[in-house]
Amino acid sequence: MSGNERPTGQQQTSTAAAGSVFLKACRGEPVPHTPVWFMRQAGRSLPEYLKVREGIPMLESCMRPELVTEITLQPVRRHKVDAAIYFSDIVVPLKAIGLDLDIKPGVGPVVAEPIRTRADLQRLRALEPDDVAYVTEAVGMLTGELGSVPLIGFAGAPFTLASYLVEGGPSRNHEHTKAMMYGEPRLWADLLDRLADITAAFLRVQIEAGASAVQLFDSWVGALAPADYRRSVMPASAKVFDAVAGYGVPRIHFGVGTGELLGLMGEAGADVVGVDWRVPLDEAARRVGGGRALQGNLDPAVLFAPRSAVESAARDVLDTARDLPGHVFNLGHGVLPSTDPDALTRLVDFVHTQTQA
Repeated sequence: MSGNERPTGQQQTSTAAAGSVFLKACRGEPVPHTPVWFMRQAGRSLPEYLKVREGIPMLESCMRPELVTEITLQPVRRHKVDAAIYFSDIVVPLKAIGLDLDIKPGVGPVVAEPIRTRADLQRLRALEPDDVAYVTEAVGMLTGELGSVPLIGFAGAPFTLASYLVEGGPSRNHEHTKAMMYGEPRLWADLLDRLADITAAFLRVQIEAGASAVQLFDSWVGALAPADYRRSVMPASAKVFDAVAGYGVPRIHFGVGTGELLGLMGEAGADVVGVDWRVPLDEAARRVGGGRALQGNLDPAVLFAPRSAVESAARDVLDTARDLPGHVFNLGHGVLPSTDPDALTRLVDFVHTQTQA
């Protein structure tokens, strides 16, 4: 497939969602109101999610198309958000290629045998579409149900995946990860290059099945200085974005604590740069530079405050985004588990009402 060709299924899905407010904002086009969706909108803050997930391990739930479809649709039904995000986990493609890992409640992804040597790289084989056939099935089901509401596909970025693999699980300081990055730069580069190929393949599966946009999550990359990011991480992220550029779908790049990296994250190839709550959107726009939309950036913890305080904070976000060429309203990170779902529903309505043309 050449860079300008798209699969028939993607063309049909794109036609259905092409006029969506979300996709227009991602492209910097005029919109009737600011679109809203939330990272982790499909998940643990919703009682209906807890009910359908009861007794089902996380990774197993990601491999059941009917369950994935139901969970992904839940926040669209409840909150009337402007986009759905595919319910999955960033380690799903790693599990799919045979790595021994699991998601432990209260801990996160845990890898039985961390990647520490060049020989360990042999365990990172290429991801084939058949490895994640359940993703293709689920995305197809979802696009049929969503109609004109676009579906966002997603994947973990190479650095964040590498951190889990090298550390063996979540890490506060990323000691082993940075030791490899600084001490064995060739091994590190080869590791990220393999992960970039796996990530790109995972995104291609979602796009070809019908996803209308994709987001690359780099949850841990804020642990790096800009020079380290440019030298040791940016090439792999750029490879992922370049691999899906030909599909023409918006590419979103998000990380936590990345205020000093925003310009570089845009340079890596994103069409939309996600901003956490630490940097005002007008300042983020200055750092990112022209030609890219921004996504964000209400502090998730604000949702625990009284309604008037939430609306005041949301209005501040909207005011700072007023002159941006494109803005997608979101939180500055994922929905916190104990968030009142009604607060999210009210927030969607507030943003829509406040920004109606």
